[in-house]
Amino acid sequence: MRIIAEGAIEQWAADHARAASSLGQWVKAVRGVRWFSFTELRRTFPAADLVIVKSERKVVVFNIGGNEFRLVCAVHFNTGMVFALRFLTHAEYSKDHWKSEL
Repeated sequence: MRIIAEGAIEQWAADHARAASSLGQWVKAVRGVRWFSFTELRRTFPAADLVIVKSERKVVVFNIGGNEFRLVCAVHFNTGMVFALRFLTHAEYSKDHWKSEL
């Protein structure tokens, strides 16, 4: 898969040192696969969730850093692209404000 906004992921890793290693592992895992469906994605990331946001689009939420952080992405299975949209602490994620922004 091709990751879009990798610079943002690097910045999130710099801003959240506890998540840096996990984000790096996530990037490596995503680059090394090609998913054609959410079912295939779940084989790589069993805890990933598919969430419908306010715009009625679907995003995938990945648990990062032992469930301490959430990485929200738009995954385009047809083109093989993963767009990194948001990186949130578990507490920020739980407030659900991000859903109305996407």
